[in-house]
Order: sequence, then structure tokens, then C-alpha cells
Amino acid sequence: MQHNYIQTKWPGNNAGKPHTHGFMGNRIGKAVLMVLLIPGFLLAAAEGVQAEQNPERNAYFGDLHVHTRYSTDARIFGTVATPDDAYRFAKGDAIDLPALGRVQLKHGALDFMAVTDHAEYLGVLGGVEDPEKELGFAIDDPMEAYSKLRKANLARRPLSELDRPDLTDSAWQATINAAENHYQPGKFTTFTGFEWTLKGPLGTAHRNVIFRGRDVTDRPFSTFDSVRPEDLWSWLDTLRAQGKEAMAIPHNPNLSGGSMWEETKSGGEPIDLEWARQRLRNEVIVEMTQVKGTSEAHPLLSTDDEWSDFEIYAHKPPLKKRFNQLFESSESLNKKKIEGLKGSYVRAAYKRGLELGDSKGFNPYKFGMIGSTDTHNAASTFEEDNYYSKAGKMTATPQARLLASEVGFIERLVQIRDPKLWGSSGLAAVWAEENTRESIYDAFRRKETFATTGTRIRVRFFASFDFAKDLHQQADAIRQAYAHGVPMGGDLVARDNNSAPKFLVWALRDPDSAPLQRIQVIKGWMENGESREKVFDVVGSDGLVPDPLTHRIPDNGASVNLKTGQWDEDKGAVELRAVWIDPEFDPEQHSFYYLRVLENPTLRWSTYDANTLGIEPLEELPATIQERAYTSPIWYSPLQTQ
Repeated sequence: MQHNYIQTKWPGNNAGKPHTHGFMGNRIGKAVLMVLLIPGFLLAAAEGVQAEQNPERNAYFGDLHVHTRYSTDARIFGTVATPDDAYRFAKGDAIDLPALGRVQLKHGALDFMAVTDHAEYLGVLGGVEDPEKELGFAIDDPMEAYSKLRKANLARRPLSELDRPDLTDSAWQATINAAENHYQPGKFTTFTGFEWTLKGPLGTAHRNVIFRGRDVTDRPFSTFDSVRPEDLWSWLDTLRAQGKEAMAIPHNPNLSGGSMWEETKSGGEPIDLEWARQRLRNEVIVEMTQVKGTSEAHPLLSTDDEWSDFEIYAHKPPLKKRFNQLFESSESLNKKKIEGLKGSYVRAAYKRGLELGDSKGFNPYKFGMIGSTDTHNAASTFEEDNYYSKAGKMTATPQARLLASEVGFIERLVQIRDPKLWGSSGLAAVWAEENTRESIYDAFRRKETFATTGTRIRVRFFASFDFAKDLHQQADAIRQAYAHGVPMGGDLVARDNNSAPKFLVWALRDPDSAPLQRIQVIKGWMENGESREKVFDVVGSDGLVPDPLTHRIPDNGASVNLKTGQWDEDKGAVELRAVWIDPEFDPEQHSFYYLRVLENPTLRWSTYDANTLGIEPLEELPATIQERAYTSPIWYSPLQTQ
């Protein structure tokens, strides 16, 4: 097994660190230029210069899940900000929000964004100043209003008093106009979108629909049109035939009750090849981390992964206790619980895809990964040290966020039952030639995407049979990687000689967050008719290397001050890179590989709030977290199956 790697440290402390895209992109800070002046890992030019049409691609960060006043729940939560406000916020401007006051991103503007208000009743509550007078629908009692809407959605019957196509059409046109008005090719990219919001008896199976260009639908497709995902995909196919390119992005699979990645169609029929092709055509990427939890893996499924219990919404006290009480008394119910988790978490879905490929000859679950926020404030909340939750005035204060059960009014709301369990996450990231709709959307399509839990870690991942063992040290490493390998999101087919592929792995620290601790490769494969998984530590900071038997790197001992938020600057790395070969590679096994990059510990938003309130961090919540990034996988296929 090869462990050729390089690690680099920052030359200073937390303050004054320059933003950089380095090996991975388009703006280079002077200090980093001095530190990382290694041939092949710097592509751009002077500080602050935007690269144009970079054939080796740039890293761009955005949010594809933002709600404004045109979403009924956001309006009930007191949000009055418009799509125009949302785009201004993403571009770095300060905006005013009720109860929250003036809010602004602390660590710089985003590169791209989409407003995705709920298609159901789009704009109805947000389109009038006095809903009770004009619609006969009171929203001054959030619990009553939200409960009424939820019951109607579950019953699949829209409320007649909210059937206002005039308001929906007006809101949709305003959404389109805002996206067009704020689009600045080369600097800031906007996408027109909406959310198809399915609420079922088992859980949620929501999708955000994102359009590639300005040719969009006349009216969004809602669950009042159909509650079958297959019908949403057929609608997208019809639009595509008309030249209106769009895709659906599932989110919160962790709350789907297992319905996101089942082995049957929504009507219970067995899935087939045509179903798989339609799903792959219309659901290319998945939002796997956001405010309501991270959906990568679950500790009950990935029992040998020490890092799988990260921001698991239903795995934290007190929800964990309530969740487990439903199943502990019955072996059959516990089995049902495990099966539900398998349909709710990304890694399990990747493994299920391998199993379906083995048993049915097709894999419908070859999707890429992104993150986003699902904010209902019109303002993205992915910064731990600048967090104000997602539910408008309902969670506008530290007291409401941390002590909601004592406040009372939030405890009775189903969707925001316990906001202290939410996470400050996440971001969608892509590798694209330039910051334009076409370039970024095409990156979605080829799945050259990665997710972060909120920080702007940059990560690259390639595979090839032709890479040199020292590729990570070469001057034209990325040119070679694209010329002779496949990037994240791609497929690698076996060679006649059955040689093991080489993986180029690389990560660069967010200069506004803690140093990097390690890069891990997550592997899944088929063996004797069963899917398996394993975590390999590949590159570690501080001179630490993986144990050849356990494939683990020791902890580097980094810590963070719980009162000040100051992290250890003398531990960790600014950059980690390596060429890695799977020590357990079997050329006959279908498999997938993706990267997980971990930072050193930093404060969780709840600890910042506790410090603001002058109380100790809540015992039932982690005081610190390790921010992380996840790449889309690379899938390996044995030669004889092609």
C-alpha cells in the first residue's frame, strides 16, 4: 500500500488567513502562495484575480436550498424577506430580518445560489399583507396555522381558501425575475428553482427542482399535481424535450423513513431498468447534509466507523431515546428500523445500488453529493459562529434555539420540535471551468460535486490505472489527472491486467476555519453476494501515518477553547495530498470509493449560544464538532461486466 503524501501548515495563527483556491481553483492569497509554492498545485495568478475558462476547473461554493416569504411555513415563521433579499444576502450584503435584525455572512459571499420555495401554495401567504382579511386564514398563531397546513398535505387535499393561482403565478414570476436580475456571469450565479414537498406516513421525500437556464416552467409542479416521484421525473422529461433542462435534488433522506432509496417503486411494484434510467436521468445529485441533519452514514449501520455519528438528527438525546423506544421491545420492529435506515442514508444507498447491480443488472443509486442549508429565513445559516437557525422569529434567539422545550411553543410544532438538535450545515460545491449557469450545472450533471458541513474545505479526487506514484508532487498533476483518469462522480472500468487503480487525493483547508486533521477513503464493495464497507485513513497531519493493520491514523490531539473558540494552530495541516492504492483491492469486485475530509475540532453553534447566554454547554449536545467535506464517489466495475 502506498502512502505518498504531503502536508503543509499555515505560517500564522487564526487571524488574517487569506482566502485561496490554490491547487483547486481561482483566487490565491499571498501567504498561501509562499507556503504552497509546489509545482503543479498552483493554477491561477495574482491575488484576487478571477480565472476564466480554467480547463483544470475551479472550486465554487453555494446553497441550492433557500426559502423566502413565498413559502407558507417560512411566512408563518415570520419571514418577510423576498427572493431578491436572499440573493443580496448570498452576494455578501446585509439584510434586515424580523426579530433577528441585520444579518450578513461573516466569511464572505457565496459563488452561486437558488431560491427554492415550496411549490405547494407558492406565494399565497407571502403575497398578501393581511392573510386573515384577504384569505380568511390566520397566521398569527403559528402552531394552529402550521398544523392545518400539515394535515391538508398529509391528506393530499389542498386548502380551498389557499387556492390562489394568481398569487402563485405572481410569486413564481418574482422568483424568476430575482434570479435573472442577480445573475452575474463570472462572479455570481443564480438558478431558478422550487421545492416539491412530499410528506408521507413514513417521513419526508422532498426534492428541490433546479433549472439550468432561463427557460423554465410556467408553473411549478407540486405534490397537489402528484405525490409520485416518478410523475415528477416524467414531468422533467417532458420539459427537457421542450428545451427546458432541469433536475430534481432529493434532500433530508435521513427523515424519509426509508422511502428515499427503496427497492420498489412508489406504488410498491418492483423497480426495473427503465425506472432506474429515469431516476438516474432526473436525480443526479443528493443534498446529504443540511440544518436537519447529515445523511452520510448512521452508527447502527456503519458500526466500524468511529465518525459516523455526526449530526445525526434522530440519534441525539432526547430524540434518540424517543426514537429507540419504538423499536427496542420487538425484534421484528428493530429489523424494520434497520431497513428504514438503509433507505435513509447515503452510504447505505450506495451499497444498495451495488446489490441491485448484482441481482438485477442495474444500479439506480449512482448519485453525487452536495450540501445546502434549507434555511427559511432567506439567509443561509452554515456558519457555526454566525448561526441564527432556520425558522425566522420562532428560533431567532439563543433562548429559543437552546431552551425550546422550556419556551413551549416550538415543542408542539412537528417540524421544529427541537431546534437545538439542528446543525449549522451545509454547502454545495462543484468543480467547474467558470462561474456561470452552464458550467456549474454541467458539473452537477457529471457529479463533479462535493458537500461540506459549512466550511469551505476544497477537495479533489481522481482515479486511474496510469497515475504515477508521485503524481501529487508533479507540476502538471491536475492536467494529468483529467487526461488519464476520472474525477469524482465518474466510472472506472477494469484493465485487462487486473492492476489496482491509483487514487489522487487532495484537500485544502478553509482559511477561516481550523486546520485539517485527515483524509479518509470510504470504500463499499460486493463480496459473495453481500455489500460491505470500510474506512481507510489515507493522509494525516502532524507526521501521523496509518497503521497498516487498522488503517487508522492516531488523533493529533488538537483541541479548542470552549469559551473563546480559539483552536490549536500548531496542530493540523493547511494541505494534505497523496497517491493511494487500495491494499485490499480485488479486480473482480464492483465497488465505490469516496473521500471524507475532517478538520480539527471547532465549537458547535450551540456552544457559541451557550456562551452568549452565560451558561455551560448543554450536556446532551456535543460542545465541539469536526467540520468535514464529502466527495461524490468513483465507481469501479470489473471488465467482464462491461
